[in-house]
Amino acid sequence: MAGGSSSWGPSPAVVTALVALLGLRPAAYIVGPQLYWHASEALGRSPGACPACDCDCDARPLLALPEDCSKQFKEVKSRASGEETEKSFTELLIEELKQREEEATQAQQQADVKLLEAKKLASQYQKEADKCSSGMDTCEEAREKSAEALIEQRKLTALWEERARELGWKPGNTKPHLM
Repeated sequence: MAGGSSSWGPSPAVVTALVALLGLRPAAYIVGPQLYWHASEALGRSPGACPACDCDCDARPLLALPEDCSKQFKEVKSRASGEETEKSFTELLIEELKQREEEATQAQQQADVKLLEAKKLASQYQKEADKCSSGMDTCEEAREKSAEALIEQRKLTALWEERARELGWKPGNTKPHLM
């Protein structure tokens, strides 16, 4: 094999063209629809518009109209009743506000109940803590008294030990000394 190129695989020009083509697809996907709509508007036709109704919608009863005419008639009627729509929208907003107010009131009541429960628990814990503190004080007083009693007992023991030594007792001697 002479040279640096391989006979296997596509040539670099084909790979470059393929990559460029794949790069244009997302761009066309993003920009394409916008260009289509702008071009349609420039030509004077709306791409999503329905054809005009060929019938006289006011002359026939509503149920006898073709589907396109009944849609157009509903649109005309809804445009004329804009105030009614606005009123119903306002009524819907008022109902939604009332509902949210009720939900907020319920949430506030639940929060109040939970706060009361928390206060009760805090009071109960405070009582337990007071009992514990009182018990600790009692224990501390008893410890101090026992420490004082121990000191007094050691003094008394030292006094008796001193008297015993004066009478001949020695710390290693466990036999009683009779006189």
